[in-house]
Amino acid sequence: MNRKIRILIVEDDMIIAANLSLQLTKLGYEVTGIESRGEEALHHAQENSPDIVLMDVNLKGELDGIETVRLIQQQRDLGVVYLTANNDEGTFTRAKSTQPHAFISKPFHKLNLQRSIALVAEQISETLPEHSSRTSNNMEVMDDRIFVRHNGKMVKILLDHVLYVEADRNYCNIVTEKGNYLVVSTLKSIERRLRNGHFIRVHRSFLVNIAKLDTLAESHLEIRRKTIPVSRSYKEFLLGRLQTI
Repeated sequence: MNRKIRILIVEDDMIIAANLSLQLTKLGYEVTGIESRGEEALHHAQENSPDIVLMDVNLKGELDGIETVRLIQQQRDLGVVYLTANNDEGTFTRAKSTQPHAFISKPFHKLNLQRSIALVAEQISETLPEHSSRTSNNMEVMDDRIFVRHNGKMVKILLDHVLYVEADRNYCNIVTEKGNYLVVSTLKSIERRLRNGHFIRVHRSFLVNIAKLDTLAESHLEIRRKTIPVSRSYKEFLLGRLQTI
């Protein structure tokens, strides 16, 4: 490898996080950032493509460290190292189900950190590209199809089969004729990447394929019996695209 291993630190104690960042930088790794909440870690992993995530098990917020790792793994492959001061069996069993590469107990010791990260870096080094990508590997777009990461692999979705995309906080749900696919992305990012003229933003939370539209009413539209709100600010543009009289 000619490049440094890239590590994301997810830790809600900023003193511990800063210490980890300092130690890892001294050891020759590139720290892509420090996040304190699982929701923020999901976006960071998507945008910055770290090779390893150093994850505190007990995070504040709706997502704990284990659930955050599980969601990240749906979108990309990376090394997982848990930081934990919790030794109960239930937590360990949950964490183990995500197949982490290592556990580091708090308070961590410098030598333990160094050896654990070195072993993980060696395990994953053969799977890493020679040069890191700064673009998301969450979704790849082609002229008539997209590929999204789903259950650990890239799945093809024909754009003609997409009905609509719904934003849900830190995720987007791509709804197709054959199933739904949850991706870690903003709706704005997906809208920017889907250059197919059939995809129109109709609401801050919805992007629709107008070729699939069944009904358009005063303040909503319907696609396959799904009622989707239409915001006033988007309606004029939508009507123009539909060439409605």
